[in-house]
Amino acid sequence: MTGQQFSTTEMLARLVAFDTTSRNSNLALIEFVRDYLAGHGVAVELIHNEDRTKANLYATIGPVDRPGGIVLSGHSDVVPVDGQDWSSEPFTLDTRDGRLYGRGTADMKGFIAAALAHVPEFVAARAETPVHLALSYDEEIGCVGVHGMVDHIRAHLPQPELVLVGEPTEMKLVNAHKGIRSFVTEVTGSEAHSSNTHLGVNAVEVAARLIGFLGQLRDEMQRRGDASGRFDPPYTSVHVGVIRGGTALNIIPRQCRFHWEFRALPDQDEDAIIERFNRFACEEVLPPLREVAADADIQTIAQAAVPPLVPFDDCPAEALVRALTGDNAPLAVSYGTEAGIFQHADIPAVICGPGSIEQAHKPDEFVTVAQLDACDRFLSRLAAHIAAGGTEG
Repeated sequence: MTGQQFSTTEMLARLVAFDTTSRNSNLALIEFVRDYLAGHGVAVELIHNEDRTKANLYATIGPVDRPGGIVLSGHSDVVPVDGQDWSSEPFTLDTRDGRLYGRGTADMKGFIAAALAHVPEFVAARAETPVHLALSYDEEIGCVGVHGMVDHIRAHLPQPELVLVGEPTEMKLVNAHKGIRSFVTEVTGSEAHSSNTHLGVNAVEVAARLIGFLGQLRDEMQRRGDASGRFDPPYTSVHVGVIRGGTALNIIPRQCRFHWEFRALPDQDEDAIIERFNRFACEEVLPPLREVAADADIQTIAQAAVPPLVPFDDCPAEALVRALTGDNAPLAVSYGTEAGIFQHADIPAVICGPGSIEQAHKPDEFVTVAQLDACDRFLSRLAAHIAAGGTEG
């Protein structure tokens, strides 16, 4: 694969063809990217998960031992297509009417494809400012992989100056997003014949009561609103996505579990939400259940935790994107990204990438050719910027 060159669309077709749904390994895609970069003389590190079935990729174009530089960050995984009604094969790029269809085209293999297609341009710039490529795994299930990559960078590598995350923003500057906390709540009740409801503890009904309390918290968050006036929806959102419980209609169910999350405004006290939920569960719901069944229980297990992205004055990442795009009206978004994790590790970050988040996670996901062209122009300006010795705006 020495020195291979691809257009952004050609590279996107390669990347979409890898089924990197989060439940699968991403190694085939990562190894393809590693070999492509090696063909251009780019230093690459793979940072594997514990069982080595997945990996982050961190590559440096330019001086590998120099602190500073610009990270172009994206996630390699995609969400499932199960049960979705696609008009074309989701893992084969399909071009129709100025749109490129396929799973991950918008979220976010379009940006990764553009960054990889511009590797020869970055290499030719021979800049003293490094450009780093950071590809992570399992972002779609809570930014799982990027935590290990950020820890590895901080412990073993020169710290970069700033990060550009290429999530779909229609190439607009985003300097703020909500935080994410997700949980699984498991209810243990007690089985009995359904005619003897007084002799059992119905785990499904207990779960329903707990979910009702989350609905009350949701309504409270909506009433509180967003003091910044920047987010849509303008409040901390609370959501229950999956519930499973029971075995038969005539058996009082012993087990029920549900998955829930909240997406918090940057000024929200996140711990207060889970503390209120746990207090309600343990002090109001659980005691009468244990009068019927001593082993009745409610356990809530934390899953993902993604910190919010918070704007601050004189942010070098924001200054750079302003300079390259002319965008002086940064936006805030309600989805979470690794930008918050980089910022939490004292590496300034913003978001700017091709495509629309409205196309993400849906059947017939697409990115427009015009958006990829805009990203190509952005990256070419970035290459010229670093070739001239710049890092900030």
